[in-house]
Amino acid sequence: MKSTHQVYIALGSNIGNRKEYLQRAVVAISRHLGKIKSVSHIYETPAWGFESELFYNACIEVETFFSAEQCLQELLNIETFLGRERNLKTQEYQPRTIDLDILFYDNLILKTQTLTIPHPQIPFRKFVLQPLLDIASDYVHPVLGKTIQQLYIDNQEVVEAKIIQEELFLPTEINFANRYSYIAIEGNIGAGKTSLATKISEDFLGKLLLERYEDNPFLAKFYADNQRYGFALEMSFLTDRYTQVSEQLSQLDLFKNFVISDYDIFKSLIFAGVTLTEDEFALYRKIFYILYKEIKRPDLYVYLLQNSDRLLQNIEKRGRGYEKRIPKTYLDDIQHSYLTFLRNNLTMNILFIDISNLDFVENKEDYYYILSLINQH
Repeated sequence: MKSTHQVYIALGSNIGNRKEYLQRAVVAISRHLGKIKSVSHIYETPAWGFESELFYNACIEVETFFSAEQCLQELLNIETFLGRERNLKTQEYQPRTIDLDILFYDNLILKTQTLTIPHPQIPFRKFVLQPLLDIASDYVHPVLGKTIQQLYIDNQEVVEAKIIQEELFLPTEINFANRYSYIAIEGNIGAGKTSLATKISEDFLGKLLLERYEDNPFLAKFYADNQRYGFALEMSFLTDRYTQVSEQLSQLDLFKNFVISDYDIFKSLIFAGVTLTEDEFALYRKIFYILYKEIKRPDLYVYLLQNSDRLLQNIEKRGRGYEKRIPKTYLDDIQHSYLTFLRNNLTMNILFIDISNLDFVENKEDYYYILSLINQH
């Protein structure tokens, strides 16, 4: 039976959305290296050894079956996947989307052409020692014989490190991919489906499937004259959703844990029931069920409950001209149709989340709360 190894890894980023790159690296490491046991706080520090933008730094502890060399290769693969570009013509430090370094591997002392363990710069880098203090203060350096806490005290480097309030998720605590291959986020117009699906996909390496409403040639025409363009709009949405879901769910992605979308194809029938005349809807319903038989259903269906007044505020805020004509009564009818459908489909795995008093875009605590509801469900 293979034995596990304890590995400490340093993470850094100073390009783009630094927190997002750290989080995506944590999730990728969890998937490709092993179980993440602990995660430090995030610290913002100046670049070390060169002039550049401020870094976000963190450290993690990983339990793995891989050898040290295999760990290195997996980390290099993740760096490449997350957009790390190396200029091989220079040995100077460079800005980077993500930097992943093995600090310790058990008590191994190793020096090869490609890998040195423990990392030789640990005693001199406070931006590494500081996050290490969070998760390994008593760990004894196998060469120097000092704990991380002692090395931190001995370090004379003056670094202005600011602790970041945002935290990295521990994938062993929130890991949708263990239970779900396909999650659909649904709700009324303006509920925040796209925002939530996008945030979850970025934080947990989900393959994002977004509705292509902006490409629909009938949408603006429908809001101007819904009786004339209702059937054309609903048919075009149905065929596009069918094509997109069929194609995307059949394509595997080695670096994505699961699929998450901001719609479920059944919304086609819900909207059509409100939009179309009785005769049009009867025809539409026949066509819908011919296509629906071929479509993969979500493992989890999350419905975001939002009141109509907040929906109208969100719609106004995003500033799409054609949506400004949407009446409150139309939103109420859509909500009623959604809830009637969901409450009559007892075989679906549905999670209702009332977001009337939540702002998961601006308030991280609200976002964490929604994640915990999905995870606990």
